[in-house]
Amino acid sequence: MSAKAKRGSRPVLHAATVLALLAGSAYFTVELRKEEQAKLPAIQAVTDRPGKSTALAGEQTWERLQHPDRSVLRADNGDVLATFTDLARTATLTGPSRTFTEAANTKSRVVTENWVRLMPEPWKKGAEKEKWFKDWFKDAFGNEEDDLFAMAFQYTDQAPVKQDDVGVKYAGDANFGPINPEGSEGNDYRLEESDFYDYLGIPYTFRDGTTMQPQPLRARSMDCSGFIRTLFGYRARYPLMVTDKQGDGLPRTANGMARSDLGADIISLTGSAPKYSRPTSIDVLQPGDLVFFKLDNRTKERLDHVGMYMGNDTDGHKIFISSREEVNGPTIGDKGGTSRLDGNGYYASTLRSAKRL
Repeated sequence: MSAKAKRGSRPVLHAATVLALLAGSAYFTVELRKEEQAKLPAIQAVTDRPGKSTALAGEQTWERLQHPDRSVLRADNGDVLATFTDLARTATLTGPSRTFTEAANTKSRVVTENWVRLMPEPWKKGAEKEKWFKDWFKDAFGNEEDDLFAMAFQYTDQAPVKQDDVGVKYAGDANFGPINPEGSEGNDYRLEESDFYDYLGIPYTFRDGTTMQPQPLRARSMDCSGFIRTLFGYRARYPLMVTDKQGDGLPRTANGMARSDLGADIISLTGSAPKYSRPTSIDVLQPGDLVFFKLDNRTKERLDHVGMYMGNDTDGHKIFISSREEVNGPTIGDKGGTSRLDGNGYYASTLRSAKRL
């Protein structure tokens, strides 16, 4: 993550919270965590109240498309109801329209009928005939519980604090990181490396048994990759690695995520290090995709920033959300560079690749 970056299934809460407080231990088995997760309450959206639930009606048809390989479910009038991409667990479903705004930092408004959720398994051709998918889709389509977009805006500027039954604050306005005692405005003013467990202020035991302890200095903070790990991992239950090299699942850094073999590479990294090439087209992007940037030459060949694509705003610009130093937390704002992937702005010109997780 560069200096400018640093300036710039159903969701459940992680049961290590409950067990750590009740038993006073930092390590518990995966089986115990799963047992406790089922007891925790669902998380409510903080965006505009959705309208009438979307329901399947009439005849639906399946269509196979390429670049990337994917299956599209259409209504009898041809409208897209859902899109599922080979190798990816991210599904984009059509549902009630919602509006996402961040008045403190931008005039952009994203009005969307896209609901982004994780499937329990990666998609493959013909998966629509499998029981696991039928069971999941029956529950997911038209479901108005928090999706990845709703979760993301529960950490933006002035988002209200939410806490679980044992008092752990799992959502609310997040910082990017603590002030860097050796930095200054315009030059690493805030420290990176704050992950989701730092924000939560609780120990977290990963699937390989490694327990990470939160740093009090980083409480209520998450850097760009920590924000993505909060959404996809802690909240939506995608497996998480401890670091880029230890464990299995979503790596710790933007560079690790971009170069992993997870999901489907929607825009491949091209050109030569350290700058790489800007994509010639971004029309292939779909809401929920992870987008990766090369912002700082000091990081050499590493990609150093990651965000989540949200679709077009009401002015027709392609908008993404990420945690940045400039705004001190997750934002679709304009400070330090507008959150647009189209045009020739700062982030548009530094976009390098995209992945559908």
